[in-house]
Amino acid sequence: MKCPFCGEENTKVIDSRPADDDNSIRRRRHCVKCNKRFTTYEKFETVPLIIIKKDDNREPYDRSKIQSGIIRSCHKRPVSVDEINKAVDDIETAIFNLEEKEISSKQIGEIVMERIQKLDQVAYVRFASVYREFKDVSTFMDELKKILDKQD
Repeated sequence: MKCPFCGEENTKVIDSRPADDDNSIRRRRHCVKCNKRFTTYEKFETVPLIIIKKDDNREPYDRSKIQSGIIRSCHKRPVSVDEINKAVDDIETAIFNLEEKEISSKQIGEIVMERIQKLDQVAYVRFASVYREFKDVSTFMDELKKILDKQD
């Protein structure tokens, strides 16, 4: 942080605390060059992640959509709610680590499929059949063969 008085880039934080609005941090700083003190406010960045859908529409990211898709694919499977929530947390971490402001639903779908496959293989096939829009039994069988080949 540059000193507003002399322009020195080497300043020290001498006090930090939440600001009155609880959406920023107030910092008291000391310039090592001119010995003056000044206050800065750091505001949390709240740029929403935008999802680009198949039809090129854009909508804000919604965790509940991923969660409900996983819950549906795990229906009547031995997968706990805690495991599902952990999977959704892992998926979100992967999505936000991409550090993009816009991401395609296809990218998210692939991340979800990769994580569900580790969770439960039946749930994975269920999710894949909807996500990849399987048109017939042969497409379904091709996906099952991929899973079986990985096990060998």
